[in-house]
Amino acid sequence: MSSLFANKTVSPLQKSLKVTDEEFTQLRDFIYKESGIFIAENRKYLIENRLSGRLKELNLKNFGEYYYYLRFDPRRKDELAKLFESITTNETSFYRNPPQLQVFQDIILKKVLDKLRAARTKKLRIWSAGCSTGEEPYTLAIMLHEVLKAEIVTWDIKINAMDLSLAVLASARTGLYTDYALRTTPKEIIQKYFLPKGAQCEVKPELKKLIHFQQGNLSDRLGLKRLERSQIVFCRNVIIYFDDEMKKQVIGSFYDNLLPGGYLFIGHSESLHNISRSFKPEYHPGAIVYLKEETGGKI
Repeated sequence: MSSLFANKTVSPLQKSLKVTDEEFTQLRDFIYKESGIFIAENRKYLIENRLSGRLKELNLKNFGEYYYYLRFDPRRKDELAKLFESITTNETSFYRNPPQLQVFQDIILKKVLDKLRAARTKKLRIWSAGCSTGEEPYTLAIMLHEVLKAEIVTWDIKINAMDLSLAVLASARTGLYTDYALRTTPKEIIQKYFLPKGAQCEVKPELKKLIHFQQGNLSDRLGLKRLERSQIVFCRNVIIYFDDEMKKQVIGSFYDNLLPGGYLFIGHSESLHNISRSFKPEYHPGAIVYLKEETGGKI
């Protein structure tokens, strides 16, 4: 659920550096190549606001030097992680977009579980792509417990939670959250699945054991092919920041990853219209869910 260039506080000092047209083009193309995130021409000021602090930290004079640092410096890999952290903002919460999650819990999840039982298997894989600081995968883990109850111990369940940013993944692994992150969470759920820890709440171990956090880049199609195949994919409020070409590539990766009869959830403001016809949309109150049919075609 990483969001691109949302409202991040930027100090006046960070705004002092200006990016030339050539530097902007270099950095825009580099960011697109490395992450799939496309920054439009009219958002040049966001490069200045977000990355000026990195230039000052590295004692670089201009954005051209920063571009060459990202490409050729021996420490470029570490800086690439900081670049991703700078250009994305992770605004999320538990139980975000309740109508969609209600459809997941009450309809889709039960349908998938029943199908697995009928096939005499209890192996369930869910991919949370763009998991940010972990609120989405932990919410899904809670819902699995709510649906399966005591039966959950007999299942082989893994939620593969992936994000571009190492910093947000480190935060997610701690399982520590403020009241603000839990602002949309039912009180009875908080009491049942969280433990007080100082001024924060910590998710219980039974939720953590269901989730595998890992770094991943949605623009790396070959890398994504190594991910274990899933019955359900969540990628909400992420593809809206890609151009059409990258959207098609990413949706293609989700299609390839999903097992036949699997489901894709995207953000309520996002659509596969003009992106892919491979999925069959299913319309539910408050949500559209995309089905990979048993004999589906190719993107």
